[in-house]
Amino acid sequence: MKAETGRIVVLGSGIVGLCTALTLRERGLEVVVVDRLPPGSAQGSASYGNAGVVSPWSCVPQCLPGTWKQVPGWLLDSEGPVRMRWQDMAYVLPWVLRFLRNCDPGKVTGIADAMDSLMQGNVQAYRRFLSGTGQEQLLQDSAYINVYRGRHRPNPEDLPWTLRQQRGATIEFIDQSTLRDIEPEIGPEYHSAVIIKDQARLISPGRLCEVLAEKARLLGVTFVSASVTQLKPDNSGMIQLELDNPDIRMNADGTAARMDSHTLILCAGIGSSALLEPLGYRLPLMAERGYHLEFRNPGVSLNNSVQDMAGKFVVSSMQGGIRSAGTAEFASSTAPPNYRRATIFHSLTKRLLPGLNTQDTAQWMGIRPSFPDNLPAIGALDKHPGIIAAFGHSHYGMGMAPATARLVAELVSGKSSNSDMKAFRPARFTEADRGLQR
Repeated sequence: MKAETGRIVVLGSGIVGLCTALTLRERGLEVVVVDRLPPGSAQGSASYGNAGVVSPWSCVPQCLPGTWKQVPGWLLDSEGPVRMRWQDMAYVLPWVLRFLRNCDPGKVTGIADAMDSLMQGNVQAYRRFLSGTGQEQLLQDSAYINVYRGRHRPNPEDLPWTLRQQRGATIEFIDQSTLRDIEPEIGPEYHSAVIIKDQARLISPGRLCEVLAEKARLLGVTFVSASVTQLKPDNSGMIQLELDNPDIRMNADGTAARMDSHTLILCAGIGSSALLEPLGYRLPLMAERGYHLEFRNPGVSLNNSVQDMAGKFVVSSMQGGIRSAGTAEFASSTAPPNYRRATIFHSLTKRLLPGLNTQDTAQWMGIRPSFPDNLPAIGALDKHPGIIAAFGHSHYGMGMAPATARLVAELVSGKSSNSDMKAFRPARFTEADRGLQR
């Protein structure tokens, strides 16, 4: 498609929306970003609270062969990496069944290839976005160190390592002595590790969003504080956005609480599916909630991002202290936070870093919008080509945002090909359902 002349509305000011707005503006297009919350807000934004890992090698999906064997043990472990609200079972179970179908070995390679295509070049892209802002230090060179304890030991033949190496990652398997040389604060029960090299880490993901928004404003992007309550496409291809802020007058006729555009980029995370349902789209987007605990006066620091492979959580030094992030809690998006999922990081992180001061902490919860194949929806909607999906990035939004923005910009300018977008088409879910019904 090629956008009509006029403004492009980007709905959502998370990292995907910000990268998209910047990329479109750099190509000379008029851009308006609409979001109820300011960029980088801590109030539920997955962009704010993640572990800060920026990896070109995050090409390993959650839906791996054999995952189903581990799920019961995780659910029964009160400190395990996966939890489910049983009262939400009717909401969660259909998504889980779709997820398990994607654990088929025949599907995993294709998913990994698609993930890889969205990850490559992300470190360089963020360096370019940050250039000239005076905040270039927010992104720092880093390795990703995956550490093992107890009976867990690294195996070079395991699929997560081979998937990365097949796509060009530089990986090194190290012993305890080498691990302690690199990260001396890690406790003595961690006996080995796998290092993924040539990565970066953000020392404040929330601040990154603020800085990118500031740059976008300087380039001429307009930011509007409002929630979109309804999308109303008309027969001419115009999309009307109904807003909850009566003071906004973004149309030539001065109409309040409404905004019109021929092109809407939908980057609204978990809220995207609710906006699309009245238009006839039912997408399997799950509210996969993640938590973090930040130790504000840690007394220790890490040189790299570190993942505890037994606990399935990531620890990194941030501007605000040591942050431990992870877990997957499947629940309704409107369910109250269960901060028990954050406090479990207290003992787990102390185990990883015995010298850690645990007296001053801050907890957070945010919602990852996740599809059952671990891939986002990127592309124009079949029945409403003026609405372009760019949401559902699961655990990988920070890594995938720059390439998602590039694909969206190419789609808007009419330069994308079907092969570029096939794996991410929003229609892939209804097509799969039709295949199962045959």
